[in-house]
Amino acid sequence: MFRTPLRVGSSRVREAFRFWFVANKNLQVVQSGERTNAAGKPVSNKILLSISDRDYSSLRPHLEYVSLPNHLVIHETGGKLEFAYFLNRGLISLVVVMKDGRTVEAGIVGNEGFTGTPASVGLSRGPLRAVIQITGDGFRVEAGALQNTLETAPHLQLMLSRYSVIRGMQVAQTAACNRLHDIEQRLARWLLMTQDRVDSGPLPITHDFLATMLGTDRSTVSLAAGVLQKKKLIEYTRGAVKIVNRKKLEDSTCECYGVIRQYDDELGLKVRK
Repeated sequence: MFRTPLRVGSSRVREAFRFWFVANKNLQVVQSGERTNAAGKPVSNKILLSISDRDYSSLRPHLEYVSLPNHLVIHETGGKLEFAYFLNRGLISLVVVMKDGRTVEAGIVGNEGFTGTPASVGLSRGPLRAVIQITGDGFRVEAGALQNTLETAPHLQLMLSRYSVIRGMQVAQTAACNRLHDIEQRLARWLLMTQDRVDSGPLPITHDFLATMLGTDRSTVSLAAGVLQKKKLIEYTRGAVKIVNRKKLEDSTCECYGVIRQYDDELGLKVRK
């Protein structure tokens, strides 16, 4: 159980913020692979690389390495949160599921973040389905172990809380984008956001998948992808999309990508040029 949550004004919160502001005057993020879990698996997740040595040492024994294949559901809507996941590689979609089975994506997570944000504040359930959309790997931590670790890891608590707030902003902007902008702009935004988080060339995705994530039908996505391909911004082959002119693709998207990219910058996510 999460026995002693941080409270505004508490000495541990003040210590965490003091640590954060002092550390960020000359922030030195550990490089990918310089940290490992107890079994020796290298760490590439940006949160795990950016927390203090002391807090990482507290969390390290609980990091279980996992392979994450495409389409694996790691959390179901309304289900009990058993684990938090920190990706090294791959992509997780956070999906809203309606009663009639229809779905729409509310956000994505790569190696800049983690899933299971409710567990970091002592909640046992989450409202979104989390599904692996691009194969990867990473680490999972039992929810109870994470909550217990946070009681004595103020910098980790602050980093997870900060990420949770920024991801909430991403979800809100995505909701506005899905409601107000046309499918070509939304598709361009999604492809750019995904490339920012996935260290690969072609993105292994299908039109059926994109239709589900963007809350539309396959034919609509196919038409939008065809327009972007005709403009020579992307190349689409069976089961994969390659961005061939990122600058023009950025020009083709809506304002939402720029807003979300500012949030990513706050997380230290390196944006491709």
